[in-house]
Amino acid sequence: MSDDQNNNPSAANDGENPFAAEFAVLEALKAEVESLKDQRLRALAEVENVRRRAEKERADASQYAVTKFARDMLGIADNFARALAAVPADIRAAADPQVKAVLDGVEATDRQLLQTLERYGVKAVDTSDGKFDPNLHQAIAEVPGNGKPPGSIVDVVQAGFTIGDRLLRPAMVTVAKKDMPAQPVSVDTKV
Repeated sequence: MSDDQNNNPSAANDGENPFAAEFAVLEALKAEVESLKDQRLRALAEVENVRRRAEKERADASQYAVTKFARDMLGIADNFARALAAVPADIRAAADPQVKAVLDGVEATDRQLLQTLERYGVKAVDTSDGKFDPNLHQAIAEVPGNGKPPGSIVDVVQAGFTIGDRLLRPAMVTVAKKDMPAQPVSVDTKV
């Protein structure tokens, strides 16, 4: 390179910006920095999402860990309820004191079992409003409504339970069927 070209950079570049190469490198570095910032932000967001999911899974595992055990215990609660329902109030009142004491013990055990289940998040499905909800109830039969609106709960055959916000066991219910108006029977007289 001659002295003229060293002293006069514009002569060597024929009118181009003498710092164009440096600007191009600078722009490439800026683009790379922006790309790395974007990757960093995405990685941080992913880490936060993983942390939240793990926290939710841990909370769910804690809340629903007793699900299988609770489902098994509901069978025992059902047996207590059936035993108590098998002795009508009038027979119970006439029973001797020893039988009454046994029945009182069964009642107390049933109450304690249900209270313990409730302490662990297991609660009975509410059927007091009489409205059938397919998410909470399982209809096992349609029966005459006896004045109840069609589709409403007539009788609870087996109590349902939830654990947390999940259904543990649906309530087995009978529902009122739609009363069909009596239709005249038509006889085909054409042969």
